[in-house]
Amino acid sequence: MKVYCYERCTTCKKALKWLDDNGIKYELIDIKGNHPDEKTLRAAHKKSGVELKKFFNTSGQIYRQMELTKKLPDMSDDEKFKLLASDGMLVKRPLVITDDAVLLGFKEAEWTEVLK
Repeated sequence: MKVYCYERCTTCKKALKWLDDNGIKYELIDIKGNHPDEKTLRAAHKKSGVELKKFFNTSGQIYRQMELTKKLPDMSDDEKFKLLASDGMLVKRPLVITDDAVLLGFKEAEWTEVLK
């Protein structure tokens, strides 16, 4: 299981604490320094079954600075994947990728259902 996180993100800190408290092993990856590439994002999106726009960190500074709320509706999926792969801070976190599932953000009930 790979967990993409940003060390200063409070949601990521809560998620990692939950994983540790529940004895779940994971590989921690710094989403800023070692962000997922386009191939990884495409595979995660396919596995997740959620809309591609859910992969964006809509509360992030870069998202707001780029005014992506206005731009995303007119972008193709290829353009969105390229954009997500260009900067890990655009990706919703934590991003968890297992053999069977993909989790975006931290919702304890969902994590309990999928990971336990």
